[in-house]
Amino acid sequence: MYQFIIRNATLYDGLGSPGVRADLAVRDGRIAAIGPIDAPAGEIIDAEGLALMPGIIDNHTHYDAQLTWDPFATPSPAHGVTTAIIGNCGFTIAPCKPEDREQVMQNLTQVEGMGLETLRAGVRWDFESFPEYMDLLEKQGTALNIAAFVGHSSVRTFVMGSDAPKRAATPAEIASMRAIVVEAMQAGAVGFATSTSPAHNGHGGLPMPSRLAQDDELRALVTSLKESGRGVFMLTKGGQSTPAFLESLAAESGRPVVVAALLHNPTNPNVVFDELDAISAANARGRTMMGAISCCPLSFDFTLESPYPIESLAAWKPAFALKGEARKAMLADPAFRQSIRDELSLPAQVRNFNGEWDKVQVVETFLPAHAKYEQRTLADLAAEAGKDPLDFFFDLALAEDLRTVFVALTLNSDEDAVARLIRHPYSLVSLSDAGAHLTFFNDAGFGLHLLGHWVRAKGVLDLPQAIYRLTGQPAKLFGIRDRGALSVGNAADLVIFDPKTVDRGPKERVRDLPAGGARLTTRAIGVHGVWVNGERIADENGMLPLKHLPGRLLREFAA
Repeated sequence: MYQFIIRNATLYDGLGSPGVRADLAVRDGRIAAIGPIDAPAGEIIDAEGLALMPGIIDNHTHYDAQLTWDPFATPSPAHGVTTAIIGNCGFTIAPCKPEDREQVMQNLTQVEGMGLETLRAGVRWDFESFPEYMDLLEKQGTALNIAAFVGHSSVRTFVMGSDAPKRAATPAEIASMRAIVVEAMQAGAVGFATSTSPAHNGHGGLPMPSRLAQDDELRALVTSLKESGRGVFMLTKGGQSTPAFLESLAAESGRPVVVAALLHNPTNPNVVFDELDAISAANARGRTMMGAISCCPLSFDFTLESPYPIESLAAWKPAFALKGEARKAMLADPAFRQSIRDELSLPAQVRNFNGEWDKVQVVETFLPAHAKYEQRTLADLAAEAGKDPLDFFFDLALAEDLRTVFVALTLNSDEDAVARLIRHPYSLVSLSDAGAHLTFFNDAGFGLHLLGHWVRAKGVLDLPQAIYRLTGQPAKLFGIRDRGALSVGNAADLVIFDPKTVDRGPKERVRDLPAGGARLTTRAIGVHGVWVNGERIADENGMLPLKHLPGRLLREFAA
């Protein structure tokens, strides 16, 4: 007898094949049969008019901290995600010595937009080493399947302490870091992740520790993957991480390299395609490299107390460590403002803000007298006031004690360019950042946006191709066994959805984090059921109450 049978759905196998009308049966958490099925089952699910696909594999999340207090990894499961890869960019919480916990949390507050009080109240620190962190996740359980990168910034902090974001490592320190990465791979890490991006800054404006790594350090850590014979190297790149250097790491380690974050910048529109061309050339030479792209426009809700979009500007550095009245004084300084304007006038490869004031809106004002500004662009408001847009921006924030909420549409705003990224043969649909930037944006529903906007509305991909990009392709790249495809014997990670309505809803702010912290989230549209290892975890109304957590900590991967 089968656990359940799904009847009358159009099945998309996750491998790019056309949809077929068939039944699918599950037994003991695995797909037991596909085709016409005439057999008893504990439950019959009629999916007439709906589509059935493998669960989405979100390959770029930051749930490392959240999972210790929220094993449901909300809101991802309701959006059809059944497997999440954590530890991207190397911003992890393990390994971590007790004396470094505050430093790690303060860095996450800055670089990943997580509330410090939320982290202090929520993170469960029942670990020190990476293997102990993995054991904690496995013992606690999760609602979805989890694979974890070992993260460079955490490894660097574990070895170098407070010096990690300040200097190059010694040969002895590099050797210690390499040993930790090898240990993590033995414990079941999916690979090694790092960042050299200038947008990634930690507490007090210091670079995230991995940004201080010189090429010899990075080479030593990445090539350690060769000892395991498996694993993926994931990098969020800065300008110094050239395609040629990254290709050399792929060659020496023999492992796949995922290069992030390849986003379209309208002020320098060709650079992202040049990066993808270099990745294509590397693959032609036998290296496995993929460019992590987003199918979503990158927008940030922010205040000038925590202005993530402009923090990557070098001219912002004098304001980084300032708080309260000291920051207000800096924002009022004409020389400081001019330095910001001067930098914005220069071209840049990729930065989170480019001075496009027509793409920055006032979301919410603090003073009732300013409510008339809401939902209007700074370009229009500044023109009406006869001011430079930067001056209007700073003046409004100062008048409201830096409490004004703005939204900036920064990158991936050109839909024709994003369509090119999505179609590229060596692009990986990625970069949800789920679990991070909790008050700025939420792209946990990136997969539903791909299926709704880019398939149904735009026709950029057909449905089988889009589902492959969300399931079979990442499963193969990351070596995730028995998932990502509707095949007999595979784990029953499943999503039923309506192709005519599937999408993600508008942003909404909720207060469901520890210590009353707020975040932005979205609701799933057109999702009728989500199963992890054969257990239903969501329906058309969202997450279901669970008697137990059906997810698995993934520790074994294909070479």
